[in-house]
Amino acid sequence: MPASPIATYLFLGAAILAEVIATSALARTENFTRLVPSLITIAGYGLSFWLLSYPIRVLPTGVVYAIWSGAGIVLITMVAWLAFDQKLDLPALVGLGLIIAGVVIINVFSKSVAH
Repeated sequence: MPASPIATYLFLGAAILAEVIATSALARTENFTRLVPSLITIAGYGLSFWLLSYPIRVLPTGVVYAIWSGAGIVLITMVAWLAFDQKLDLPALVGLGLIIAGVVIINVFSKSVAH
């Protein structure tokens, strides 16, 4: 278990990164018929959940999940936009901005998160 708040957030950040890698690979599995992307997807999600099990011991489950899923959504959208040339319209950008604002509000203002 992480011993410090920094370690807790490092585990959470690593869980987010593993999830983004897994989701990026998932788009290339072709229904799990391609071996390498399929293995990356399975390993990435497994690693992400294992890493997520550490911060969830320290922080409230809802807060951990909000940060993990919110940051993951924003990052995977950025990867899809930059690497896979998927376009974003104004409502999508506004929605992503609201997700980022929500994660910031939770981390900065919530008494549920140890500061």
